[in-house]
Amino acid sequence: MTLNVVTLVGRVGGEPDVRHFESGSVKCRLTLAVNRRTKNDQPDWFTLEIWGKTAQIAEQYVNKGSLIGVKGSLKFDTWVDRNTGANRMAPVIVVDQLNLLGSRRDNEMGQSSNAGYSDDF
Repeated sequence: MTLNVVTLVGRVGGEPDVRHFESGSVKCRLTLAVNRRTKNDQPDWFTLEIWGKTAQIAEQYVNKGSLIGVKGSLKFDTWVDRNTGANRMAPVIVVDQLNLLGSRRDNEMGQSSNAGYSDDF
């Protein structure tokens, strides 16, 4: 049996980067800061990748500083560095479910907080 599930709650580190493709697909990338249990530790930063209708929801309702919860899986993006020719790798969380956790004012939305969105892709 294998299992690859990641669940995170944190604040968005910047405005979402949304791309609309000719095929009609939508992709959203953003960063998420997740605090540790102790106040003295620096937050852990994660790159999130969101697709489809959930990406459209993120585009509309998620802003820098928004409190969100996500559930998804871990993948690794790989590429060759143009300057050095070295192989590079970065962890990315592919989001299956997005929950808007902040207040209405925090998320600048007219729906109930704690709204959950997911997309089957």
